Amino acid sequence: MFIYVVKTGDSLFSIASKYQVTMDSIRIINGLTTDRLVPGQSLLVPTNMYTVQPGDSLYSISKMSLIPVETIRLINGLHSNIITVGMKLYLPPRTKYETEDFSYITPSTSEMNQFIVQSFAPINTFFGIFEYHIFEDGSLSTLNDQQLIQLSREYHVAPLAVITNLTSTGFSPDLTEKVLGSPVIRDRLISNIYNLVKSKNYAGVNIDFERIREGQRDLYSDFLRSLRDRLKPEGYYTSAAIPAKTSDEISWLKGYDYGGIGAAVDFAFIMAYDWHEASSPPGPVAPINEVKQSIEYALNHMGVNKIILGVPRYGYDWTMSNGNVVSAHAVSVAGAVNTAMKYQVPIQYSTEYQQPFFTYRDETGKRHIVWYEDATARAQKLQLVVDYRLRGVGAWQLGLQFPQSAVLVREFFISKKII
Repeated sequence: MFIYVVKTGDSLFSIASKYQVTMDSIRIINGLTTDRLVPGQSLLVPTNMYTVQPGDSLYSISKMSLIPVETIRLINGLHSNIITVGMKLYLPPRTKYETEDFSYITPSTSEMNQFIVQSFAPINTFFGIFEYHIFEDGSLSTLNDQQLIQLSREYHVAPLAVITNLTSTGFSPDLTEKVLGSPVIRDRLISNIYNLVKSKNYAGVNIDFERIREGQRDLYSDFLRSLRDRLKPEGYYTSAAIPAKTSDEISWLKGYDYGGIGAAVDFAFIMAYDWHEASSPPGPVAPINEVKQSIEYALNHMGVNKIILGVPRYGYDWTMSNGNVVSAHAVSVAGAVNTAMKYQVPIQYSTEYQQPFFTYRDETGKRHIVWYEDATARAQKLQLVVDYRLRGVGAWQLGLQFPQSAVLVREFFISKKII
């Protein structure tokens, strides 16, 4: 398999003919619902043979196939980097890295629950079922999650209850202060979480408390330790979703003590995305250098076996006026590509950020800027998991369509099963 970037004049037929695969095989592996393509679109081509094209080098083929130059040379008996147009090269399977992978899932219809679990169970160790939120008295909201829990266990994925500090106005540090700042309410919350896990047959919890203030730093770490002490004796997992940090100097992230959190939990899901989001100017959602810096910061504060790299299955579409953002909304990967197709605008790729982007004008003439994740960008992040030997990879969230992502995860990893 390799990643092919669509060029001007390409068609699904011409790409299939060039690499001697069927059009259906390209449609299926990429989740295509139309034969229309747009320049810059990343496509997975399901073949282990590559025909050298004009302008190719072993380096460019290595980048497309995710296989080192040295391996391609060795397996094809090449004594130098010289290749000729029309040469057939064998692309051997990658050596797969064993991981424990975690992805978020939200309850939906019975049919959709079945489809999501069945589709993604082979590439996940844990499902984080989103979400239960806390109240000021330490109680928890309700959630229609029984089918997802049952399906998860049937497909040998450990279901984790996601507990948040969400309110009707968003993640609330004030709510966190009221609950964790009172020993009585905190202990009540821990008991309620324990009872939830036990009564509903969860395998553990994922705590997603966001916007933790600097003054709540120790309160939060102590809460996670106390929760772990309650859950661990009965074999339940304690995990946390934490924002990506690249240094100790970022004021709004000082509430997250990576060392204390890492010591308290079985694993941490690092939310390595939203460097640009709906309330910010347009830009890359998960730029590669910042993702690397987040991993390296985490490795300086917790064990490598504690880190699951969180990656996005989405991007943002910003509506602009005179260079200013008017509004913005999240779009799935498939949704972003469909928008580029609809308006027939080429997709560009930032080598600096390792993320795609494009601009278009809608029917009213308004200018839009879209940044998102694609197969090329995703492959770069999966390679980081291998290079840094992390515990695994995870995603927000499985309801957002990104058909190529599961294929790439299977190409890189073997997801460990623990139940």
